[in-house]
Amino acid sequence: MRSYLIALEALQTSNMENLKFQLEPEDHQRVQSLCGPTNLFLKQIEKTLQIKINNQGFNFKLSGNLDKLNIGKSVLLELYRNLLSSKELTSLEVHLQITEAMNTTNNDNTSEKKIAVHINTPKLVVIPKGDIQIDYVKSIQSKDITFGIGPAGTGKTYLAIASAVEQLSSGQVQRIMLVRPAVEAGEKLGFLPGDLSQKIDPYLRPLYDALFEMLGFVEVSQMIDKNIIEAVPLAFMRGRTLDNSFIIFDESQNATKEQMKMFLTRFGFGSKSVITGDITQIDLPSNSQSGLIHAQKILKDLDEEIGFVHFSKNDVVRHGLVKNIVQAYEDEETKLI
Repeated sequence: MRSYLIALEALQTSNMENLKFQLEPEDHQRVQSLCGPTNLFLKQIEKTLQIKINNQGFNFKLSGNLDKLNIGKSVLLELYRNLLSSKELTSLEVHLQITEAMNTTNNDNTSEKKIAVHINTPKLVVIPKGDIQIDYVKSIQSKDITFGIGPAGTGKTYLAIASAVEQLSSGQVQRIMLVRPAVEAGEKLGFLPGDLSQKIDPYLRPLYDALFEMLGFVEVSQMIDKNIIEAVPLAFMRGRTLDNSFIIFDESQNATKEQMKMFLTRFGFGSKSVITGDITQIDLPSNSQSGLIHAQKILKDLDEEIGFVHFSKNDVVRHGLVKNIVQAYEDEETKLI
């Protein structure tokens, strides 16, 4: 048994490849930030890609499967390139970079697609990760209406908010409207405490968080007071025509067919709309058809003005565990079919 284990270990070692490279330009602060406290970020890359990373200053040596080594090198170089001396790296940014590198390893067109695809907001520049996010941002920029459909954690809402902030800041639209059906908690707005704003705040908190990050708390608060940023429940959209507005309809899978038609017909001149949803998380009663599913069927031929972008579990940009959770639920649903 002992000789077998030694032979197996020797075989595994023989299959290991090494990849050496040097970071340029040399910047001690940036390389420290890249490695993280007690090499936290290097360990994160090692664990995700199943490789070994050794470095002495700016000289790096990676060991493991060659395909994974190339991904690891790409991740380290890209993080280092984007890392400013005054900026601190986060585990989320490392995760996003690994995800992007893994998703685009076999796609030579990705680097070309990424050129000039970014979103400028007052507080930060948002860069889409991977082909699907790039296609999504391009659709938002070029189409009047864009549907972003897919699981949680794929960046649908965040990129929609960033695009809205960019267009508001550049004067392309005059206001941002946030719309969401109040279905998720199984409660009607009338049963929630407070005035209308207080009633819908819990449902729109993820959207507000993104706005605070891109505009700042004070600026967002002032814009809300001036109705430049307006949050409304879907039921209150009836009878309105929205001109020169960027309208984000989040969690649209919980709109009925009638509500979706009502929302889409509120669209006015000089406006743009992004409709996001996840058809695997429908909270409507079983006898109600999701307006998002219905819209996909009847609007698919209007591709000149309307874009449909579909995300999958491979596009999840949250914690890596979220991708595995989405996969587990998909597997369970497949068994039930």
